[in-house]
Amino acid sequence: MTTIMDPTDERVPVARQITPRPEVISGTLAMLDISKPRGNVLLDHLEELLAERCPGVKVQRYAKPTFAKPAPDTLRQEIFRDNDFVIEALAD
Repeated sequence: MTTIMDPTDERVPVARQITPRPEVISGTLAMLDISKPRGNVLLDHLEELLAERCPGVKVQRYAKPTFAKPAPDTLRQEIFRDNDFVIEALAD
């Protein structure tokens, strides 16, 4: 069994399961920049690697207004509605 560590302050732990991973990545991928310094650099590099290795993947880029707060509901809903996968950039 895999243990998932959650960095949020959960006084009462929440049970979670790992989402099954597909064998092949295809479809639309959201890349979310949380607006910390150099997060865009990480996403730029990942996007280049994906273009080489997964040419059928369409990438859409998003950014939070600030890293200090959760993404606005409208942004989260848009990402969920329009994408199959999400990569979130956490960098400094």
